[in-house]
Amino acid sequence: MLEDSSFSIHPEKQTNDLGEIFLDIGDAEQIDRDPHGLTLRTAAGEFKILIYRDEIIRFIFQPFGPASVKTTAAVIARPEQVPFDIREEEKRIILSTKKLILHINKEPVRVTIMDESHQVILQEGKMGIGTNSKKEAVCFKEMTDDDHFYGFGEKTGFLNKKGDKLIMWNTDVYAPHNPETDPLYQSIPFFLALNKGKAYGIYFDNSFKSCFDFQSEKDAYSFHAEGGQLDYYFIAGPGLKEVIERYSLLTGRMPLPPKWAIGYHQSRYSYETDNKVREIAGTFQKKEIPLDAIYLDIHYMDGYRVFTFDRSRFQNPKKLVEELKEKGIMTVPIVDPGVKEDPEYEVFQEGMVNNHFCKYIDGKVYYGDVWPGNSAFPDFANTGVRKWWGERHRFYTDLGIEGIWNDMNEPAVFNKSKTMDEKVVHDHDGVIKTHREMHNLYGFYMCEATYRGMKSLLNGKRPFLVTRAGFSGVQRYAAVWTGDNRSFWEHLQMSLPMIMNLGLSGVPFAGADVGGFAHHANGELLARWTQAGAFMPFFRNHSAIESCYQEPWSFGEKYEKVIKKYIELRYQWLPQLYTLFAEAHKRGIPVMRPLFLEYPEDVKTYNINDQFLVGENTLIAPIMHPSADHRAVYFPEGLWVDYWTDRVLAGNQYHLVSAPLDTLPIFIKKGTAVIHGEKKSSTAVPDKKMIFHLYYHDKSAVRFHLYDDDGRTFNYEKGDFLQKTFHVCYDGPEIIIQTTDTGQFKPAWTQMEFIIHCCNQESLQVELDGKKAAAVKKAGHVFSVVF
Repeated sequence: MLEDSSFSIHPEKQTNDLGEIFLDIGDAEQIDRDPHGLTLRTAAGEFKILIYRDEIIRFIFQPFGPASVKTTAAVIARPEQVPFDIREEEKRIILSTKKLILHINKEPVRVTIMDESHQVILQEGKMGIGTNSKKEAVCFKEMTDDDHFYGFGEKTGFLNKKGDKLIMWNTDVYAPHNPETDPLYQSIPFFLALNKGKAYGIYFDNSFKSCFDFQSEKDAYSFHAEGGQLDYYFIAGPGLKEVIERYSLLTGRMPLPPKWAIGYHQSRYSYETDNKVREIAGTFQKKEIPLDAIYLDIHYMDGYRVFTFDRSRFQNPKKLVEELKEKGIMTVPIVDPGVKEDPEYEVFQEGMVNNHFCKYIDGKVYYGDVWPGNSAFPDFANTGVRKWWGERHRFYTDLGIEGIWNDMNEPAVFNKSKTMDEKVVHDHDGVIKTHREMHNLYGFYMCEATYRGMKSLLNGKRPFLVTRAGFSGVQRYAAVWTGDNRSFWEHLQMSLPMIMNLGLSGVPFAGADVGGFAHHANGELLARWTQAGAFMPFFRNHSAIESCYQEPWSFGEKYEKVIKKYIELRYQWLPQLYTLFAEAHKRGIPVMRPLFLEYPEDVKTYNINDQFLVGENTLIAPIMHPSADHRAVYFPEGLWVDYWTDRVLAGNQYHLVSAPLDTLPIFIKKGTAVIHGEKKSSTAVPDKKMIFHLYYHDKSAVRFHLYDDDGRTFNYEKGDFLQKTFHVCYDGPEIIIQTTDTGQFKPAWTQMEFIIHCCNQESLQVELDGKKAAAVKKAGHVFSVVF
């Protein structure tokens, strides 16, 4: 194995693209109007343009036969009956909807996309669509100096991917991740382009290994796949949020998670016995550190066989799960796809007898080496296999388990290629597909099987699923964590843009292993990582076998105190976070946001990788260097209030802010509000009071929402939820608050406390829905009133 040595750059091993052949799509020879668009035929192939929505256009090029309108499982939207106009001229065709105008040149075929005011959004130039020397369909688009590119799912490095070449091929990577590590576990072939405040998106619906190249050409980018047809969707903005909403319309939006899923989770590879699990849970309770879930890694199983417990280590799993639930702690076991080859093992027997495993074309079962040893792999491309696998999770739900952790589902195999033989074939419901085509969908389909199975078994309760591998649309079934990171400061730094780009790619529920998985954490790193993690969507501390333990108390009282403070803070912020998760469910907008998502006109935000927004008004600036107690923070337009001190800072500039070990820099935009609950041991403890922090801005008004429901069931789909909308007007010594409620849910909390910050008035009266009360002045310029 010489790929990690200098041999890997031996000059005789190198190749270049200087002789790359590009066979152009050529001239339009036949043009036909279709119900949803038009079809052009050239000497090089068939090119379809389909109108899905006024702002979403699908383009398909098949160089080797008729273009297919079938999609991958990622796409759930179907084209609507959208009014459009086609006008044919001598040298071009003009296709227009209410929002977009397409100019399609005939000789050769080139596409220019404009908005309704005829401003060019995207165009093809010297090269457009065609095939390369490997007979792979490829698409080129023009690129300008002002273009910035974001998304692409789970990628290391900075937010902006301009200048990179990105591969989509789900890969198990344990070696230390760095900015050039590519690919990783997820393949999400979607990106957003931002240019001077205006945005568009492209989703490439092809599950073969693919490449997005923003590196090889100075004034153009390209994308292609190693098989299949060219099939992509152009998604217009002009706003970034509009693009994300429309992309998530295509590929689906996350369901609302159970509330316990967004609490604090503790994990290790592994807590190897039931007594160790009890010890961990007991220590959390003794130290009064909130906790919602403990994870069981592979050592809970009997010889790493899925759907088993090792009864010498876990003598009574049902009792253990019940004990933890009584403490408000859920149990989340790991489930890998590899099924041990063992003729006495029921799961293997069933899979073999019912032809559920992946095979070669001659019918021989494929076996690969993973944790249990020689193992077979369920053919998740098949609906029947997915149903079987989902039903198998009765083993866990009968024990009281409501959450599952899918790992090794790239699928990972312990061999040179790191995965399944590409000659393996899949039974895609009667259609034979090679693993080359289905590889990137394997984890996606496993997630579908797991989620649907758990949902059907939990009698109306919401399941929780977290996965390592996936494809576009995985958000419909699972949260995503960024895999085997390290206990390095650099990996803390890298986690921010990774999670933000996942959010921009339609996966709002994402996070990284707090403290780092492999290597050895230390108290300062864990404290700083916990501070950042407390505001990330998925909040789990996880560490590897043979690394030092990194539970909150592992590095002494000094660090434990800080770590506990921020885990408690997570629970206080849960009403705000849950409201943002509801927005992600409804609109696809991420919980954790890069600054440019809210301030797309501010070019200074385009490359800020070390800060993020929670929602639209809370700025988080983590400390991500050892021994640092100050940092520079960029503030967009407006006035910003220090969460801890109420100091007001002006926007459109940088400030140097103080951040001793116990302080995470948090800032709230003046004139807005944040919602808190009470400190609690877990989400199983209901809030009795909601606390609304209002950041007073005289002669202004603000509108914000609170979303709530039972946090456990799907009753919200039947209207059993509460969306409370607040309209707040600041007018000198008076604040007028009007609320409107939507939904039928009656929350446990009955009191509302309003804490008003930064108010320079001598006295303050607050009116809530016609009821008036005098606010009590507290320290400084802070008032409080309870209704």
